[in-house]
Amino acid sequence: MVRALKARQRLVKRLALAAALIMLAGCGRLGDLRPPPGQALPVKPKMAVVTPSASDLLTGPPYARPERVDEIQSRNRERSVDRFDLPPPDGSAAPVAETDQAAEARTDNSGPATPR
Repeated sequence: MVRALKARQRLVKRLALAAALIMLAGCGRLGDLRPPPGQALPVKPKMAVVTPSASDLLTGPPYARPERVDEIQSRNRERSVDRFDLPPPDGSAAPVAETDQAAEARTDNSGPATPR
């Protein structure tokens, strides 16, 4: 009988603890953020048109979460002239870009060589 009473007391304590934790978790209040009483929001920035509200201050700038672009290249285009594309430092000429016509004329056949 004493064991049953102790088991019952433990069960009541556990239920009371669980109820207290549930009430503690539910006491959070959702609402607009406001500055503490007696204090104001930060002053208006010099270049701003209006003083930002609390929600404006909590909203991140667009560059904080940029959009992802998965498209690497949709179509082939010739590269534009790059003024920083300099020749090699040893003074030799930079390699010439191959045009479409030169690529078509070039063959990769290593056929028989005819000595002269």
